[in-house]
Amino acid sequence: MDAKAPITQDVLTIPRKAEDGLPNLIGLTRPAMRDALIAIGTPENQAKMRVGQIWQWIYHWGVRDFDLMTNLAKDYRTKLAENFVITLPEVVTRQVSEDGTRKYLVRIAGGHEVEVVYIPETDRGTLCISSQVGCTLTCSFCHTGTQKLVRNLTAAEVVGQIMVARDDLGEWPTQGAPKNETRLLSNIVLMGMGEPLYNFENVRDAMKIAMDPEGISLSRRRITLSTSGVVPEIARTASEIGCQLAVSFHATTDEVRDRLVPINKRWPIADLLDALRDYPKVSNSERITFEYVMLDGVNDTDEDAHRLIKLIDGIPAKINLIPFNEWPGAPYKRSSNNRIRKFADIIYKAGYASPIRTPRGEDIMAACGQLKSATERARKSRKQIAQEAGL
Repeated sequence: MDAKAPITQDVLTIPRKAEDGLPNLIGLTRPAMRDALIAIGTPENQAKMRVGQIWQWIYHWGVRDFDLMTNLAKDYRTKLAENFVITLPEVVTRQVSEDGTRKYLVRIAGGHEVEVVYIPETDRGTLCISSQVGCTLTCSFCHTGTQKLVRNLTAAEVVGQIMVARDDLGEWPTQGAPKNETRLLSNIVLMGMGEPLYNFENVRDAMKIAMDPEGISLSRRRITLSTSGVVPEIARTASEIGCQLAVSFHATTDEVRDRLVPINKRWPIADLLDALRDYPKVSNSERITFEYVMLDGVNDTDEDAHRLIKLIDGIPAKINLIPFNEWPGAPYKRSSNNRIRKFADIIYKAGYASPIRTPRGEDIMAACGQLKSATERARKSRKQIAQEAGL
């Protein structure tokens, strides 16, 4: 790969306006919202206070109607409505799995669609959100990756996915009701469609909004960003977002990882691990999560397990073992349960947590690596996919 190629793919993120031409307040950082309010005539000495008031209405109470922002003067509310909108992605379909997993197909500006998945568990509720329409990475085991990249999502479209899920869960607080500390949506994982670090600024701004204590108020420790290994952006993630980090690792040799995760040809395993060793020190992250999809006869031997232990030596880590979620035309098979357990046992005995992920939402194609918008589906034959995977 050309060493001079851009770190972040050459994909424009166009600031999008609503159909009536008005800018959306959702997705603006506090400084950007302040600038926008001053631009419509808000006195500079009031702008910070106005941002705080509007911010709380939108992100704490979930209000989308300026008329309901009752601590703002009526003429000011009218001015806001004349100059801005508060708009979320549109929910096109909502599916609920037998296990309670919810999958939303949401439509964004331009008519494109992305998928969002909510996974309820006894002690948490995790929302898996997307950062791009499609993906450029073409990881050969990933159904989502067979969809061509269309564009980056804006910060509004990223944080909007969280707000859509909170709408569906009925999780905005009721004014005057006792405070409820129970969070149905308690964790965010950037593991949906796309590579978050190829859309760094928008993902960063959206996560800053999600972490803001006067709004959605999620702790940075409850946000996990998953990357396939965009090495130059990992240090920025530590310093500018500070969330938990997961890495789609999936192989213990460059030869195999080149095939499974082609970005490895640009930033091979040794370079990736060097970047990961520094991450917890900068971000104060407890540990890195290594995601490892279990593929029968490809990356699941005892030798692979022992190599993995040697590779991650010195990195505070946990290894998430993911049984491969098969999809139509997939060029791989899931490792057997016995093989996965043996692999997990080797890692566990070396002192690392090695949970085996329970596939969720398989009946609605909501499991890891299965996300793909039906309308954007690339119609590839099994033979084509196998050829591209080098099989």
